[in-house]
Amino acid sequence: MFIVNSYTLAILLCFITMLCWGSWGNTQKLASKKWRYELFYWDYTIGILLFAILLVFTLGSFGDSGRSFLEDIQQLESKYIVSAIIGGVIFNASNILLAASVSMAGMSVAFPLGVGLALVLGVFINYFSAPKGDPLLLFLGVFLIVIAIICNGIASGKKGGEQSSGNRKGIILAAVAGILMSFFYRFVAAAMDLDNFEAPTPGMATPYTAFFIFTIGIFLSNFVFNTVVMKRPFVGEPVSYKEYFSGKSKTHLVGILGGCIWGLGTALSYIAAGKAGAAISYALGQGAPMIAALWGVFIWKEFKGANKSVNMLLLLMFLLFIAGLSLIVMAGENS
Repeated sequence: MFIVNSYTLAILLCFITMLCWGSWGNTQKLASKKWRYELFYWDYTIGILLFAILLVFTLGSFGDSGRSFLEDIQQLESKYIVSAIIGGVIFNASNILLAASVSMAGMSVAFPLGVGLALVLGVFINYFSAPKGDPLLLFLGVFLIVIAIICNGIASGKKGGEQSSGNRKGIILAAVAGILMSFFYRFVAAAMDLDNFEAPTPGMATPYTAFFIFTIGIFLSNFVFNTVVMKRPFVGEPVSYKEYFSGKSKTHLVGILGGCIWGLGTALSYIAAGKAGAAISYALGQGAPMIAALWGVFIWKEFKGANKSVNMLLLLMFLLFIAGLSLIVMAGENS
């Protein structure tokens, strides 16, 4: 299987993770013109699962390093399987709420608040579970990102407009999503031997196997979570499975593409965690709010017509995110 052996490559993969995690929401925005987010979300989870299957039988099985996927999954202990599945269930619950928030408040609000909050809490959870990196620089970087989140929240509050009620509900959902999302990564990381991907501890998983089991947890839990949301939506009328199966193939493909984009980012984050550490790998990937905010502000024009003070807050948010992420990278270099 493919293994990362340098910190520089690990950081590069983490930045690709950030781009993927911050960009998959564009597929939801594209699909939302004809497609409710609850229906989009089915295709999204299918895309994640399909990508995981492709990954484990390619990068997860090629080469002489480590254990191949089939060899690895056969020796995996049940407690690690359960841990990865729990991670998938927690992630799915949080991400459905995040998708609902995007549909109401937009990418430039939902991602910085929801994913930003997940970053802050998740760094603490992952660092104290598997310490790696300079804690002073790491937590200082997180502090700057907290200030960036606050700037985004103030800017969102000043935006106002006819959809302010939807924005408020979207903000609440994003906050709940962020709290839940902060826990999922740790459960998946616990199933892996982060200190030795080359020869993992017997019974534990390689990052490829852990990612695959994680996606199983996402897909299976979707039959519960998304069915409930379809019948009792946060906004609008209930939707049915009949509507899903009557959707056009192009619309389904957009959702599947979104799942593949997110899946690529997540897989690279786990692959990089062995060299960068779980806390740093997670934190850099969760710099996604900055990417999502860029899409929301400049492509989707979610703050179009905003006054000067709002634009200044958005600029400050971007600068603080960049500074915070830079400190997180330095935290790993100085460890």
